Amino acid sequence: MTTAPHQFFMAVLAAVSVLFSPAQAADKAPVPLAVTASFSILGDLVRVVGGARVSVTTLVGPGEDAHVFEPRPADARAIVQSRLLVTNGLGFEPWAQRLIRSAGYKGDTVVASRGIKPRLMAGDKGRDETDPHAWQNPVNVMGYVRNIADGLAKVDPAGAADYQANAAAYVRELQALDAETRAQFADIPAGKRKVITSHDAFGYFGAHYQIEFLAPQGVSTDAEPSARQIGLLVRQIQREKTRAVFFENMGSPRLLAQLSRDAGVTAGPALFVDALSAPGGPAGSYLMLIRHNALQLAAGMRLN
Repeated sequence: MTTAPHQFFMAVLAAVSVLFSPAQAADKAPVPLAVTASFSILGDLVRVVGGARVSVTTLVGPGEDAHVFEPRPADARAIVQSRLLVTNGLGFEPWAQRLIRSAGYKGDTVVASRGIKPRLMAGDKGRDETDPHAWQNPVNVMGYVRNIADGLAKVDPAGAADYQANAAAYVRELQALDAETRAQFADIPAGKRKVITSHDAFGYFGAHYQIEFLAPQGVSTDAEPSARQIGLLVRQIQREKTRAVFFENMGSPRLLAQLSRDAGVTAGPALFVDALSAPGGPAGSYLMLIRHNALQLAAGMRLN
């Protein structure tokens, strides 16, 4: 005859065995690693490499301009709560060190562009400056993702194999993207490979794909362009006799309207340079950004 104490003991034993069964242990996923990325393109790369093991906060979000970004108290809190901070480097985030100091962040930092050979660009004051837009060349981004994988593995050694595998898989996607982009431009003669943009941000892209990008000195996304700057761009369009004219997604509506009137050209669809589009837009990821830009640039150059 089974006694009541025996029945109670067996019930407790069954409950404990269920609680500590392999299935239950597997259901308890590790807490994601908190990572902060300085802007949306890096945020996308960190999510790809980190996968389910990371939770990513992006300081400068999709459609926002890192050139005019002003850190907020919430950004300092996000950094302090992170195990890893990922920045571009090359002078792209002049506010980053100030934010790190004011937040008292003591964690690790990955400079995604580490090891990449920088190019120079014409500065606003007539002096050459380091061009920070290295991500515009997909080959450089292969280095970005390897640096990100190494940084994640350092703070989360248990996930190192996952991070390296994710990075390797994404590098293969980038290699395919690079080949696809080259094919996009393959039938365009050298004499037509000329594009005018409002902001000198395509140097890495142009050098890699043999496209000449022209941008008037001093025109950037930092502020509304002056009448003199607009005049420079109009004269440049007329002198170069190119119809491939493009602006960033954060370009000035005033500049677009005046160019259409004074230079007799209609600018092509917006290009994405320093930020992704909002989710569901044409550049919701880094791969989409390069594909969108390549498609629009190829169509514009064929009109030259």
